Amino acid sequence: MDLIVQGIAGAVAKLAALDPDVIDAAVASLVVSGAATAIAVLTGVPLGALIGLTQFRGRRLLLSLVNTGMGLPPVAVGLFVVVLLWRSGPLGDLNWYCTRQGMVIAQYLLATPTVIGLTAIALQSVDPLLRTQLLSLGATRWQAASLLVQESRLLVLGAVIVGFGAVISEVGASQMVGCNVKGDTRVLTTAITLETSKGEFGSAFALAFILLAVIFVITAFMTYTQQRRPHLW
Repeated sequence: MDLIVQGIAGAVAKLAALDPDVIDAAVASLVVSGAATAIAVLTGVPLGALIGLTQFRGRRLLLSLVNTGMGLPPVAVGLFVVVLLWRSGPLGDLNWYCTRQGMVIAQYLLATPTVIGLTAIALQSVDPLLRTQLLSLGATRWQAASLLVQESRLLVLGAVIVGFGAVISEVGASQMVGCNVKGDTRVLTTAITLETSKGEFGSAFALAFILLAVIFVITAFMTYTQQRRPHLW
């Protein structure tokens, strides 16, 4: 219990003093996870809409793969990305191993299945008659899909929140791909792991509370956006 109290006090002290290591780790967390989530949304929402609104051969298999991807172990994803980015790997010429770019790739692979799967579920829950009505009124398939995504925006934004929460809180892939370089690829989760391995539990708790605070602020903003009352047509 004393360590938790010390952690809370340490978190407040680090934030008040604008501890550079903490600020660097927090910024790295937001940049990497924010970029990965944004790219996952840009690619995952259209793919989720495609799976949720259309019927094609292999759709159930694809959906099963997406649902499996929602539970991918971060360390397995990290291993896969490390092999890709290794000097002798297929993407070795990019020199992205131990960089934020490599971490974005790893976190993107973790977030995208969640965004695709939950978006598909959201659009499947929309009344099929609504799509038929939109098409009968002259909307193209793309226009109808866009309107249905807007209709399902609460669930789609929920998918974004879940995807962001999954990547900003993971540690395995970030540790393996980013190498936990101080001032560059060290994020809050890998900093917590490092402090714990050194037996600095007070510092680890302080970083953990800061991470929780960051997640709360970001998810509270997205939740406010999700729950904001829409304008009447």
